[in-house]
Amino acid sequence: MNTTCCKSFAIACSIVSFDSIATTFTDPIDGMLDMGEYLAENAYGFLPIPIIITEPAIGYGGGFAGMFLHETETQRENRKQLALQSLEGGAQLIPPAVTIAGGAATENGTWFALIGHRRVWKEDSIRYLGGIGAGKAVMDFYPFANAAGDIKNLGLQIETEGVGGIQKLQFRIPDTSLFLGVQQFYANSEVHVGSIVPEPIKVNKSTTSGLGVNLEYDAKNSFFFPTSGWDLNLEYLWFRDGIGSDNDYDTLLLESSAYIPLADNWTLAFGVEYNSLTTDEVRLPPLAYPDISLRGIPVNRYQGNYTSAYQSQVMWQVTPRWNVSLFAGVGGASGIGRASEGASQMFDNLHYAYGAGFRYMIARRYGLHYGMDFGFSESDSAFYFNVGSGL
Repeated sequence: MNTTCCKSFAIACSIVSFDSIATTFTDPIDGMLDMGEYLAENAYGFLPIPIIITEPAIGYGGGFAGMFLHETETQRENRKQLALQSLEGGAQLIPPAVTIAGGAATENGTWFALIGHRRVWKEDSIRYLGGIGAGKAVMDFYPFANAAGDIKNLGLQIETEGVGGIQKLQFRIPDTSLFLGVQQFYANSEVHVGSIVPEPIKVNKSTTSGLGVNLEYDAKNSFFFPTSGWDLNLEYLWFRDGIGSDNDYDTLLLESSAYIPLADNWTLAFGVEYNSLTTDEVRLPPLAYPDISLRGIPVNRYQGNYTSAYQSQVMWQVTPRWNVSLFAGVGGASGIGRASEGASQMFDNLHYAYGAGFRYMIARRYGLHYGMDFGFSESDSAFYFNVGSGL
């Protein structure tokens, strides 16, 4: 971790409420740096997350976010007692409610600010996830990225500025790991095209509004940092004029991850993601199209009506606190618009990414791991700060 990041982390820890003076940042079990007591015992305690952006699509930049955990007195005491009895602490208990708030900006004019919240009720029988945000994304859009020849590298600079939000409500099927739910997506944005003329010109102002359903199977052993089990998430959304959307289209997301213990200190993980977008319209707002999501590949570099990504990761628990990993993946995308030849086109031109990362267990009683990933692809590289496994 570079010096600037360390200074940001230290400053963030020092500006919290004065109650934290009486809180120890040393774990009573192993004597290591730990923020578990601080997060649990201070009303305004949060995990500071410096945001250092090296994303090739938007340039260099940075910002700051805070992760707040919310528990009842009973939940806090139960987790504390487990943390005093074993190194695993309360990591495998039902996760507390989580709020994340923050923002960042980059050198090319991209910026964002957001707040999100996740909460469960009735012993994890009901789950809610919601968030709102505002910002501007300045990035290149590659409408011919899946074509042959030099035209695939032809990019147009697109500026998208607006506000938006998501909501998801899920209900557990009794005595199972299966959840059924509904969700909503809304965004109001204004799109400009740059780099063609000296001053950007407005292309259009659009409203995107969708309603959908979801199905999730969650059998992982931990919410924040799983080491065994698997999950599957299926989401289908309808975007229609009748619910306020300027464009009509459907989206499907299917994603799954699996964590397989190989030995006491080794875990093999797999992840897969498939997206589809179907529409009768010739062209949609650029950011509506799904992209290949892999560490090391720029955001929205490879978009299409159909995209998929497949990755694997090997994690080695070097010590109870430190974890290192190697990861690699491949993904593909079909053409954009009605000219797309379908899902099979995804595999005509695959793109790969790979890298390595490390994690430190920063809050043992919650199983919170914090660290960095270094990703590489055919022509780009980047590093990312992550809370969790990164898969």
